[in-house]
Amino acid sequence: MKPKAFILQKVPDSDPRRIRDIARVVEYLESLPYDKAYRIPPEEWKPERSEGVNAYYWSVVNKMIGEAWGFGPNPVHEWLCGEHFGWVDVPCPPTPANPKGVESKPRRTTTTDAEGNRSVLKGMEFWEFIETCRLFGAEKLGIYIPDPDPMYKINRERAAA
Repeated sequence: MKPKAFILQKVPDSDPRRIRDIARVVEYLESLPYDKAYRIPPEEWKPERSEGVNAYYWSVVNKMIGEAWGFGPNPVHEWLCGEHFGWVDVPCPPTPANPKGVESKPRRTTTTDAEGNRSVLKGMEFWEFIETCRLFGAEKLGIYIPDPDPMYKINRERAAA
């Protein structure tokens, strides 16, 4: 039987939607075979960023920087994360090109925190990262990376007001 994920909605105490959500979870748990043990770790649900924003970053921002700079998407992404979040030096096996055996890695990425745990940037945090990338493209590579939507900046300013 495939594991099932449930989201218990954030609602006021005694809200009937919460009671229905819990009833669905109990119904599912009662359907599990009794001859096996199960681990059920509840974790806080946090919305992921939209696919559209992610697509804009990878297919426009990262791609344009990579083409102008001459690198593929993964090295560009790693470098942009390091520039935005900072760098940490980590030991690695020495090589002829790296005899000290130390490499710099981003302190965090857009999907993992400094300890390597899953922690996806969302909302304004991700847009701030994208703005850092666009600024790098403009200042260091001389390229203009367009907004994802002509009304993007206006809508963002309106939302902030």
